[in-house]
Amino acid sequence: MNNKTYFFQFFQYASFNVLGMLGLSCYILADTFFISKGLGANGLAALNLAIPVYSFIHGSGLMLGIGGGTKYAILNGKEIRDLADETFTAAAKLTAALSIFFVLLGIFFSGAAARFLGADDAVFHMTKTYLQVILLFAPMFMLNNLLLCFVRNDGAPHLAMAAMLGGSLSNIVLDYVFIFPLNMGIFGAVLATGLAPVVSLMILSPFFIRKQNRFHFIKSRLSSTCALASGILSSGLPSLVTEVSSGIVIIVFNIIILKLQGNIGIAAYGVVANLSLVVIAIYTGIAQGVQPILANCHGVGDRAGVHVVLRYALIAAAAVSAVVYAGVFFGAEQIAKIFNSGHNALLQAIAVRGLKLYFTGCLFAGVNIILSVYFTSTEVPRPAHVISLLRGFVIILPMAFLLSAAFGIDGVWCAFPATELMVSVIGFAWYFNKKRRSKLLRRRV
Repeated sequence: MNNKTYFFQFFQYASFNVLGMLGLSCYILADTFFISKGLGANGLAALNLAIPVYSFIHGSGLMLGIGGGTKYAILNGKEIRDLADETFTAAAKLTAALSIFFVLLGIFFSGAAARFLGADDAVFHMTKTYLQVILLFAPMFMLNNLLLCFVRNDGAPHLAMAAMLGGSLSNIVLDYVFIFPLNMGIFGAVLATGLAPVVSLMILSPFFIRKQNRFHFIKSRLSSTCALASGILSSGLPSLVTEVSSGIVIIVFNIIILKLQGNIGIAAYGVVANLSLVVIAIYTGIAQGVQPILANCHGVGDRAGVHVVLRYALIAAAAVSAVVYAGVFFGAEQIAKIFNSGHNALLQAIAVRGLKLYFTGCLFAGVNIILSVYFTSTEVPRPAHVISLLRGFVIILPMAFLLSAAFGIDGVWCAFPATELMVSVIGFAWYFNKKRRSKLLRRRV
């Protein structure tokens, strides 16, 4: 293929997936907006305390979807169809097993989870309700993520985008209806979120009814599933770590901010964190959009295509970062006001300061997400694992405690950009070292 063909493929897959991921990220952003209007600061605090569990569910679905989808695309590129179907079957079985775990957690341990996440008496009931319902809908979230990834890797990115946007739109509409006309409170907000993947699955269903899919669920032995599971989990682990780490970071930041600014501080962080989820979704959309192209190019041995598409993805991330930070820097006051229905002056001040500092890390976060997917798609999972672990746990958690001890709430906001900058330097060093080794290897051959 020539550069025009690569660019067309990149634009098609990335644009469809970015739009879809933006829609998906609006699940929680819509909750944030309507809860802030209907339930005030306590509602925002309860939502922010419960979001980490949503991140665990969403991340588990992405791990199996992206891990299985990547393997499926590589096998398709090599034209090994039977093993490609077995890969989908193994991913589906793993999805079912994890879904059962989340449902049992919701039935028996939602109250304990709310207390563990830091809910006090003022927000305990709302936090427990949100957690219980979101956990009971876990099978829908996970199945939706699995099928979206495989449909995208099966050559139908437009359908995946339509499903994600349809689910998001239904969530926004139902959020309004359940919270305001029906006065269902926090239960209405989480019910709207839980029904969104159901709508998305309904939009995907004609793809299977008309038998347009090339992947199929087939009978396979447990030994075959176990053999494939390690490869699926290895390829998908960076996606899980990215999502789970965002949840763990929110938990840790909540603990630190609670001590520094109380529930008002947590509500302000909810504004920053939820807007950040939307921006991260854009980078994730670019990365997941190029994943099928990278995996397919790698599968057929097209090294030039891999590097051209990666370059397009990094340029797109840089352009998005410039636009996002300009919007946040000049519009921080207006953004905070949207979610500050009670006109709380302290919440407004904390949120505005937080937005301007926190979002300086956008560009580096985008680079890290794209590099992680690049390594996974080219069957070099170790650097992807390291990047995900460094930005998710190893650096950001101690950075949050150290900077908050030194600079208070400003230190909390700066922990994110400082971490992403350090990890992007490591990621690029790994990338250039891999590229240098590949050139030396080709010269020897």
